[in-house]
Amino acid sequence: MPDPQPSTKPAEEKLTSEKLNSYPWWALRIWSGMRVSDFWSMLKSHGFRVDAQRIGMALAIGQMTPWNSAMYGLQQLIYKRRIRETTIDQPPVFIIGHWRSGTTHLHELLFRDTQFGSASTYQCFAPWHFLISEAVLGRLLGVLLPSKRPMDNMATGMARPQEDEFGLAVMGAPSTYFRMGFPNDPVEHLDTLTMRDVSHEDRRKFIEAITFFYRALTLKHGKRLLLKSPTHTGRIEFLSTMFPGAKFVHISRHPYALFPSMQRTWRALYDAQGFQVRKEYGPEFDELVHRTYEALYDHYDEQADALPADQYCEVRYEELAADPLGVVQSIYESLNLEGYEAMRPALEEYVSSLKDYQPNRLKTPEHAQDEIDRRWSWYFQRFGYEPTC
Repeated sequence: MPDPQPSTKPAEEKLTSEKLNSYPWWALRIWSGMRVSDFWSMLKSHGFRVDAQRIGMALAIGQMTPWNSAMYGLQQLIYKRRIRETTIDQPPVFIIGHWRSGTTHLHELLFRDTQFGSASTYQCFAPWHFLISEAVLGRLLGVLLPSKRPMDNMATGMARPQEDEFGLAVMGAPSTYFRMGFPNDPVEHLDTLTMRDVSHEDRRKFIEAITFFYRALTLKHGKRLLLKSPTHTGRIEFLSTMFPGAKFVHISRHPYALFPSMQRTWRALYDAQGFQVRKEYGPEFDELVHRTYEALYDHYDEQADALPADQYCEVRYEELAADPLGVVQSIYESLNLEGYEAMRPALEEYVSSLKDYQPNRLKTPEHAQDEIDRRWSWYFQRFGYEPTC
């Protein structure tokens, strides 16, 4: 369903008026790792609707795609059989939850445990060939990343853990993240947030991409995978079928904090990654956040509650921020994971390094709260929040 017609009422624009971190013109874009066929297919599916201001970016990325295709071919010559024969013997641990709920923070905390292997930023930028290119390009291309993410003050880095959905989108798997590239086009692929009603072709593409990527990651790290992406929140059933025994830790946060932070995030990603320039943020911007939330958590209860106790747990961001060591320990106990005491020194050191971190301070305007209270009522009840701050 297309977005409603945009509006430019000042009351609505106030929600997204906070200053964003800059994303330089020379910085790498998510799409920089696409192959020729995937890049062409993405542009074609959007009718080649690239704004004049972004033609240079599109041409620059287009020039990288033959390199990615060639590097993929070379990696296949060397690693095709090994990737195909790699088995994911240890069920992955998935960090899930709505965007801006603290999934990245939790990912960084659990990443201190050396028993896990995670998709790095470079591996998500170059999912087709990181096995042969990361050792060299992972360092060289690090200078082409800004020091901070565009939506918050989290540091970036090619070796830092990253959400694997970016890698899947780069591989051409159907993903809602194509929205970042074409923010003026209708929302697409919301059905992939649950994988329940997707077409046969989309399901095939997604399964092929996730299988290749996870096998290559397992071959690279030789460890149990620790994977994080908000898009996996509604895929518990799908992922549990693909990876029997997979464990899930869900993190929640008060909707009044999620809502404005999510709007800031979309705006930042549109600005940094878009082939189109979106200048208007009216009531349809509110609607996008509501619709995405509703798609993400459709059928969530029945999926999460069907899991055994040691395969699923819930934590709250507010508690994690107040007591990261205690909450992480509770996750290990709930999921029956070993290794907490061994990783605790590294965890303490990382937590200590965050003492000067300054989170964004955003507030949902009063005019949006009634709609949040109504449409997010399930979330309030499921995760124990009150519709007042």
